[in-house]
Amino acid sequence: MTARADMVGVVRLFATLGAVAACLLALAGCSAKPMITARDERLHVVTTTGILRDLVQHVGGDRVDAVSLIPDNADPHSYEPTLRDARNVVYADVAFSNYAMLEEHSVIKTLDANLRADAVNVSLAEEAVKYAAEIIPLVEDVTLDTVWLGLRAEGAGARYGATRASEVQLSATAATGPGAIYGYLTGSFGNTDIYFDSSNGFDVATGYRNDTMSLPADAHTHLSWAFTKPGVYTLTLQAKLRVDATSKPIPLGSATYTFAVGVNPARAAAEAGIKDPVILNQGHADLAANLDAGKLEVRYDPGGGGEHSQRTYPADRVVVDVPAKGLEQIPAGLQYRFLGRAGDEIYQLPQAVLGKHVHGEIDPHLWQNVRNGIAYVQLIRDTLIRADSEGAREYTANANAYVHELETTDAYVRDTIAQIPEQDRYLVTTHDAFGYLAHAYGLNIAGFVTPNPAVEPSLSDRRKLTATIRSLAVPAVFLEPNLAARSSTLADVAADQGIQVCPIYGDTFSDTVTSYTQMMRFNADSLRDCLTH
Repeated sequence: MTARADMVGVVRLFATLGAVAACLLALAGCSAKPMITARDERLHVVTTTGILRDLVQHVGGDRVDAVSLIPDNADPHSYEPTLRDARNVVYADVAFSNYAMLEEHSVIKTLDANLRADAVNVSLAEEAVKYAAEIIPLVEDVTLDTVWLGLRAEGAGARYGATRASEVQLSATAATGPGAIYGYLTGSFGNTDIYFDSSNGFDVATGYRNDTMSLPADAHTHLSWAFTKPGVYTLTLQAKLRVDATSKPIPLGSATYTFAVGVNPARAAAEAGIKDPVILNQGHADLAANLDAGKLEVRYDPGGGGEHSQRTYPADRVVVDVPAKGLEQIPAGLQYRFLGRAGDEIYQLPQAVLGKHVHGEIDPHLWQNVRNGIAYVQLIRDTLIRADSEGAREYTANANAYVHELETTDAYVRDTIAQIPEQDRYLVTTHDAFGYLAHAYGLNIAGFVTPNPAVEPSLSDRRKLTATIRSLAVPAVFLEPNLAARSSTLADVAADQGIQVCPIYGDTFSDTVTSYTQMMRFNADSLRDCLTH
């Protein structure tokens, strides 16, 4: 096995853990996790999620001590790592992440910054393609009737030596208009993170620290945008690439974007002196920092998100339409106090997908197709053999036995879902995690609930969901247990229509479903039992 070096260098732990202090201050509230110890002579493996940990344990058997950074029941899209997580990374011989932007970026940065130089670090979603894993594009919901407006770091930044732990910093440096502009994100449980706020100015002395959002290279995120008064606004953004925590940021340019808020966008373009304007009023757009070209621009997909070809426009030709139908009341709650008083009206573009949702173009939930799970297992087998050649025979035997179990599970899922009448194979849920399940086993994604994150779901939102359920005669909708706190709209509409709300597992285990094969069989049974009249 890999020899373990002296761990004096654990000072690296603090390089990427800005969010850890809060956990330390309330340590009693942080649940205890398994810890890797240097006294254990087994091969030490750290994974990001519990699903990956389970795969490793089946292949590694008694030769491996495997722990996951993200606890079961937690959301990998938003989990913030702790010092205990970083300590486990320091002692690891092998690390497995899913990546493809599944995990919160701070998890990836913690992993890459603290892993020893001689340890093995594998991104399963990308590398499993060599083992015949099938990848599909990330297709997002397209039910919003205004443009989605997000942020994007376009390109991998290879010319600068960027890695998956690098980050692109997008900062608001100036704004004009009759009111204030806010760019913010609403998390899975209703909390808000404010990234841009023009109401209090922009502080160059701090490097615009309070008006900056960071993204991994080649990634995209959703945002909510709010405007306090109608009129024409501009927002100037600048971008910088930070290759690692100690390097000097590399400038990527700046650009000014124009918004027509509650006014005619063509007239707004004329007022702003924009010739031959491109008016964005539907589909999916990103204010984008292009790492390869070293400039800011707009990436636009008029048809939706991810699966269509994207167009590129210079920032100075674009007018973002924030229509009068985007006028909404500020909801009650301290988390929205920054927008104004509850009940006051604001214009807004909602973030489309509730929760922190940074992603690339590939759907990262590969394991929902059990054939992809088999590719993961084969890659894990070969990686463990590379790290511990003495265990090759045991790893191979364990993997062979587990692949046989997975092949049986794949057949079970396929046969079980085939029992559902074809006209009833529609999935309505709260999370876009089931594209692979649908693609592999003959389901149709009828929709997932993405309520406007800045306000309570409107009557229109409920009508759309109700119409989908009625028109398709859907007998049930599905809810991930760990996301139950954000499912009131789905549950309420289901109750109104007299249909079931049934469980389904996406990214994580629970206290009752604790293994990958159990999860996939459970999902198949739940789909059959709830969708069969």
